[in-house]
Amino acid sequence: MKIGTDITVVSRIESSINKFGDKFLNKFLTKDEQKISKRVESIAGYWAAKEAVAKALGCGIGAELGFHDIILYKDKKNAPHFKLSNKAQKYHNIKNSSLSIAHDGGFAIAVVVIN
Repeated sequence: MKIGTDITVVSRIESSINKFGDKFLNKFLTKDEQKISKRVESIAGYWAAKEAVAKALGCGIGAELGFHDIILYKDKKNAPHFKLSNKAQKYHNIKNSSLSIAHDGGFAIAVVVIN
């Protein structure tokens, strides 16, 4: 079992959106992810989620695993989940996983557990 966590300041993400707009969003979110993350708190949570996944996998964001290799989605109950791109699946064998995202008080946090 592996665990990854990340916390980010929502205002830092908001500043990047204001400064760089779609260029910033396109850097780490797919078009589908952008459609389901309308509020800046949700976007900050998605940033934290992708960082937490990379930490749980032990490789960080880089050549082996990019932001777009971690695909976030929600189920029918609006709970967050992730899957890896075909490229990333070659390097990381995930049998089971769990993702939790929360935001409050100007912070967004994500925790990932991978088996």
